[in-house]
Parts: sequence; structure tokens; C-alpha cells
Amino acid sequence: MTTSPDLASMVLIIVPLIIGLLVGFIVKHTVKLVFAIAVLAMFLVFTGFISITYQEIFTQVLMLMPKIIAIVSGVIEMLPFSSVTFIIGLAVGLWTG
Repeated sequence: MTTSPDLASMVLIIVPLIIGLLVGFIVKHTVKLVFAIAVLAMFLVFTGFISITYQEIFTQVLMLMPKIIAIVSGVIEMLPFSSVTFIIGLAVGLWTG
């Protein structure tokens, strides 16, 4: 079974565009969620429901940051950043998300 050159070129254009749309959508919603969690945590600290010291926050960040960096670097290596259609899809996904 052979594929036509037109179909192959369309797939090379459409696939990075869809990946960019999905990544943009996920990034936008992740940023919103992190912001909402941070606001909720600040509200709980200010109202006295929880008490957190800067030392506890710093310790937790130092424990979690290597794991987050390892996961993100693995995902970033798989994304087609050099593709213009990926960048267009990413921009549209971030804008409309």
C-alpha cells in the first residue's frame, strides 16, 4: 500500500499543528490551576486554617524540583519546536484554550 505525496505532506503539517493545540491548551489550563491553588493556599494561610513557614515551603520546593525538571525535560525533548505549524498551534491553543 502506498500513500500519495499530497497525503504525506498534509500529515506532516497537520500533526504538529494538533500537537501544538493540545500543548497550548494543557499549558494554559495548568497555569490557571497552579494560580488557583496558590491563591487558595494564600487564603488559607491568611485566615489561619493552615500555618506554613518559608522554611517548609523551601524544603518542599527543593525536594520536588528535581522530579519536575526531569519530567518536563523528557516531555520537551519530544515536542517538535522547530515546526512552524507547531508554534502556530501552540499560540492558538494558548489563546483560545
